[in-house]
Amino acid sequence: MTRARRKTVPRVTELTRPSTLGARVSRRANPLAEWLLAEGRNVAETPELLGELYRRAVAGGISLWRVQLVILTLHPQLVGTRYTWRRDADAVEASPIPHGSQDTKEYRASPYAGIFEGAGGIRRRLDVPGAKLDFPILEEIRAEGATDYVAMPFAFSDGQINVVTFACNRPGGFATDELTQISEMLPVLACVLETHALHRTAATLLHTYLGKHTGERVLNGLIKRGDGEDISAVIWFSDLRDSTVMADTMSRQAFLGILNSFFDCLAGAVLDHGGEVLRFVGDAVLAIFPTGEASAAITERARNCCSTEDACHAALAAAIDAEARIHALNGARAGRGEPALRFGLALHEGDVTYGNVGIPERLEFTVISAAANEAARLQDLCKTLDHSLLISAQFKRCFPGKLVSLGFHALRGVGTPQEVFTLPAD
Repeated sequence: MTRARRKTVPRVTELTRPSTLGARVSRRANPLAEWLLAEGRNVAETPELLGELYRRAVAGGISLWRVQLVILTLHPQLVGTRYTWRRDADAVEASPIPHGSQDTKEYRASPYAGIFEGAGGIRRRLDVPGAKLDFPILEEIRAEGATDYVAMPFAFSDGQINVVTFACNRPGGFATDELTQISEMLPVLACVLETHALHRTAATLLHTYLGKHTGERVLNGLIKRGDGEDISAVIWFSDLRDSTVMADTMSRQAFLGILNSFFDCLAGAVLDHGGEVLRFVGDAVLAIFPTGEASAAITERARNCCSTEDACHAALAAAIDAEARIHALNGARAGRGEPALRFGLALHEGDVTYGNVGIPERLEFTVISAAANEAARLQDLCKTLDHSLLISAQFKRCFPGKLVSLGFHALRGVGTPQEVFTLPAD
């Protein structure tokens, strides 16, 4: 199952052209298409839109029993989403379709495979002698009482092919007029759902490449250079040890595998504990755990650290989780005769500017401040002190838990020596 593009398959109907859409609908007076244009396009969520549309179709005399719609998408984990509605349940169930689904026997034996590969529509009458049951789904739904089944391409304006299927359980199957109404309505529905799909794709890509919270900020309009806000946050900076040697002595593919495994442990722990991964800098991870307060407000009330304490707890829990994940990964690597991975991690707290920097044509949403630089310098000290986790005095001031002092140490570029902490040995 890939993001199929229309090639030799004829267009479903000229209704996909906006210039002819209104004229065709008004001539045929298709109530479903009219509802989509007047009201349905304002329904923001796809399941709610489809559920209301199918209920209106049934109320208008179309004998729908089951409808399934598969819409492909750009997503790092999913190939698309399957929306299934049954009249008896009267609800639309949205099911993610993971990558690799197209390699299964179930997919190859389904009507979807042929349609995604360029075939036209498929119709199978199920209540006639000698019914052609050439797909397993047909036997399944016939046993439940289905009498007719139709599968057809569902095209977007850019040529992307999706698939929609309709099943009926009325004796005699679908009437010609019912199929005509459905066929005329589908291009209008495609116009509406393409807008939904584009919004989901934009959100997915921004969340994937920028992070969930950062992506939301960009979607909400923070897109110009200099757009952003001053916040207080716990800053996380971690780095993989001996990466230069590994990059020089391993194949690029093998080294990439190590990097991804390392990021699974470190960045995965950040996300699981509510943090935001901002950047992957080579083999390093920059992340934040915002306190939820603007730095100016904190300064004005002399910083009582109530919300900062929560962020510190979350960041430290993520650090302990990351170390446990690395330990498990190293156990698996030892079983394969591979050396252990080592890392350095610094936790710091301070005020940062969280926003867009760069040039107008190429921006990055990140954090800028002396505190961010200090976190990077503190992480460098992990090598000197031979500790995988170092914690700043500023973090310690906002964290009531037990930490162990490692004394005062100079940080590159910082004027005065800073007291450095780590976790107790237990």
